[in-house]
Amino acid sequence: MVRIQKVTGRRLLREFIEYPYRKYRGHPHWVPPLRRDERQQFNPAKNPFYEHARMELFLASRDGRTTGRIAAIDDQLHRETHLENVAFFGFFEADDRDAASALLERAEATAHAAGRSILRGPFNPSLNENAGLQIDAFDTDPWILMPCNPPEYPRYLEDAGYRKAKDLYAWLIDLQQGVSRRFQRVAERAGRQEGIVVRHADFGSLGEEVQKIKAIYEECWKDNWGFVAPTEHEFSHMTAKLRQIMDPEIVLFVEVDGATAGFALSLPNFNQVLKQLNGRILPFGIFKLLRARKRIDQGRLALLGVLPEYRWRGLYPLLIYESIQRGRQRGIVLAECSWTLEDNAEVNVGIRAAGGTHYKTYRIYEKDLA
Repeated sequence: MVRIQKVTGRRLLREFIEYPYRKYRGHPHWVPPLRRDERQQFNPAKNPFYEHARMELFLASRDGRTTGRIAAIDDQLHRETHLENVAFFGFFEADDRDAASALLERAEATAHAAGRSILRGPFNPSLNENAGLQIDAFDTDPWILMPCNPPEYPRYLEDAGYRKAKDLYAWLIDLQQGVSRRFQRVAERAGRQEGIVVRHADFGSLGEEVQKIKAIYEECWKDNWGFVAPTEHEFSHMTAKLRQIMDPEIVLFVEVDGATAGFALSLPNFNQVLKQLNGRILPFGIFKLLRARKRIDQGRLALLGVLPEYRWRGLYPLLIYESIQRGRQRGIVLAECSWTLEDNAEVNVGIRAAGGTHYKTYRIYEKDLA
């Protein structure tokens, strides 16, 4: 029999956090997140997501041994933004089908008790952070801030009555191969237009740069499926985390006549380093980090946005091309563009034209609640 227990107190929270480290020990592709970051994730005093959402955490066990975990998430800001009576689940892990079924049933019951009619996920805890269930390419490592799960998880959800809500795509670009001559001409033609300048971020004026990113992010993503604009506190929190790993040379802005028209935010793939640390910086992880970060040769294009009034000027290809060129200058040989919505034709066509290959899919599932 599977026992489901609500997480209360430090001991059970520690078990909730530690469970994946045991489950995936020795797994060839799982990358252990830093335990420090995981603890902050579930601390209402440290995570501003809790200012507009509630998370209830549950553990599954059998014969005294933990066999899974799940979070039931009720986000008021999402309901106000999209007028959907939906709740979410996230941070889902399970040893087997029985544990998965029991955990999902508990999350469904929690959502139903709150009056919700749909349960959707996984959101960890939102689309602004980490979302989706990997459904293919299980022989690959996840890139920085992207999820990873075993191949049986999609079957667990489908057997429990969940259906596809939306697919998220990840693309690979070989920077050593370069872009096609046609794509290069399109990008260079856009860059030669009078008044257009592409520059990298100025971390000496980080506060101003962050506000420019936030304004474009909210405007460009506002009509995207499931998007909820982060609060000021959330955006500052996310920026503080990203600041530790960002390289200003590959955080790019495009300006038109001095006005910021778009940006491309790329990140060094620190998962190449984190894989060696087992989730711990101390006591010796900091030395591994300092040594290994010099060998990072992968990057992730995580955000790409151009304000609607400027898109006709070819700024998407220009930003993709400049990201590739400047990434190569920083020693990056392979890039992942992730994630994009399956139906975002404008961006997907641009990435494919630049030589990108759609190699991995993450799926958001949902289920109607009786």
